Amino acid sequence: MSYFSHHINSSASDRCTALASPSYINFGISIFILFGILASYLSQYHRIIVRRSSEGISPYFLLLGTTAGTCAFANILVLPASRADLACCKEISGFGCFASLLGILQVGLVWSCFAGILLLFLIFFPRATALAPPEPLNSTPSYREALGVAGISAAHAVITAVISAVIVTRYPEHLQAYANALGLLATVLASIQYFPQIFTTWRLKHVGSLSIPMMCIQTPGSFVWAGSLFARVGWQGWSTWFIYVVTGILQGIVLGLGIFFELRNRKRRKEDENGGSLSGPEDAAREEEASSPSEATPLLGNK
Repeated sequence: MSYFSHHINSSASDRCTALASPSYINFGISIFILFGILASYLSQYHRIIVRRSSEGISPYFLLLGTTAGTCAFANILVLPASRADLACCKEISGFGCFASLLGILQVGLVWSCFAGILLLFLIFFPRATALAPPEPLNSTPSYREALGVAGISAAHAVITAVISAVIVTRYPEHLQAYANALGLLATVLASIQYFPQIFTTWRLKHVGSLSIPMMCIQTPGSFVWAGSLFARVGWQGWSTWFIYVVTGILQGIVLGLGIFFELRNRKRRKEDENGGSLSGPEDAAREEEASSPSEATPLLGNK
């Protein structure tokens, strides 16, 4: 028993010694990823606010993404490797501690930023007006659905926090299994979260308020981030970094669709400009639709 305890203490001491002298290359990459995450989400915030509409963003994409982010954040917080890094902060320098916790900061930043998109989605949710005929049923989400998505996301975060606190304090021997379960759930949710958005983008034939610059940053960034997390937690922490490999692939599909429709719509606008005034019943209907309020009119309209 004493040998076993000595072996554990020796392993923990070796880990702290390694964290005390962080790689400046890994540190620089981690800081770059941190600012890249922030820049990508600021791009999305800017697009929603400038358009004053969240039209084009699927509420179910946000629901699955927020719950996946909650699971991913809880995963890295309860992961034994992360808790060992936190314990080492008592023995190493402030810089070494900060460098060792950058992975946790990155995941936490993604979770909070994605929750920010959900908040803006509610604030600038499109509404119907008395001047416009109602859209066909099920063609666009209702505000009640949006509120339901926000409520479920908040309840899931609270329940996950409570369960995590109980396991950390009462059943620490099950932390690795619990972390793996959270990682699996996060991966499953993240894997399916993009399908509602792919469907929404395909149906609308444009990106709406979805930011292409955000996806241009996040798609390759997901793979870089997965590599950075792998360097920290290794194969044992696969449940932490594998999710970002999956999301990078699926987000690339959304990005491809967005660029395709953006280029196609831009080409059509140029053809309309070169062709002069709109003519024909379809073009006249398109012009009338563009000038009339519709479901895409935001709750906070331009003043």
